[in-house]
Amino acid sequence: MKSGGVFPKRDAATMSGGESGGNGPGRGTAVITRTKPKTKKPSLYRVLILNDDYTPMEFVVHILERFFQKDREAATRIMLHVHNHGVGECGVYTFEVAETKVSQVMDFARQHQHPLQCVMEKK
Repeated sequence: MKSGGVFPKRDAATMSGGESGGNGPGRGTAVITRTKPKTKKPSLYRVLILNDDYTPMEFVVHILERFFQKDREAATRIMLHVHNHGVGECGVYTFEVAETKVSQVMDFARQHQHPLQCVMEKK
């Protein structure tokens, strides 16, 4: 028996159904281009508290401390700004974080029967 075996010798192009000439499909040179991925910074959203005539000031301070990690002084300053100007910024976040904070504040205010409004707007 010969060392080649019973079956005829085949190259990769013949086995894959391509041409056996050496320069058929899948052979030769290819140009690989590297594209640098362009990352875009996420849009930011301002979370705002709106003034009303019923929600106690201390409750608003509590909201700012609990959900926005403000210290007592910063929370009081924001609460007074809301009281005097009708609206105050609690923080700036990505969409998902801002949406979650608005939802948490609104739920907490409803649980305590306060009409406090918290909204978000694109920065």
